[in-house]
Amino acid sequence: MNPLRRTTLKSTIALAALAGLLPARVFAAEWNKAAFEAKNVAEALKGLGLGATADSKDIIIKAPEIAESGSNVQIEVTSNIPGTQSITILAEKNPSPLTAVFELSNGAEGYISTRIKMSQTSNVRAIVKAGGKLYTAAREVKVTIGGCGG
Repeated sequence: MNPLRRTTLKSTIALAALAGLLPARVFAAEWNKAAFEAKNVAEALKGLGLGATADSKDIIIKAPEIAESGSNVQIEVTSNIPGTQSITILAEKNPSPLTAVFELSNGAEGYISTRIKMSQTSNVRAIVKAGGKLYTAAREVKVTIGGCGG
C-alpha cells in the first residue's frame, strides 16, 4: 500500500472517531491475553470464562480432511442454533489452542469463515454460545506439514 494512502486513511479514521462518527467498538475488541496464551484447551476455556458444553449436531464445521500445510487451514463454522451470540475456535493440539473468538450481535447469522495455523493433526473445536448455554462440535483435520511450530 502506498505510504501516503496509508497515512491519509489513518488520518481520516482518526478524524471520524474524534467527530463521533465511528463507534468505539470499531477499533478493536479487548484482547484476552490469558485465554490466547493458554497452553491447553482447559486453560483457554477457563481464561474465557466458559464452563461445561453440550455436543450439538446444529454446529457444522467445514474444514479439509487433510491439510497439506498447517500454515493456512480454511475453517468455516455454521451455527444453526437460534440466538447464536459467539463462535470460538480451538485447534486442540496447537501450542496455544485458542485461535479465534467471534462475537455476533443484533441477530447476525451464525456463520464465520477464517484461516488458522495448525501445528499437527488435531481436532478443530467450535464452541457456540447461544441463549446463555454453550454448545460444541469438533472435526479432525490431518496436517501433513506443521504450520505454527511448537
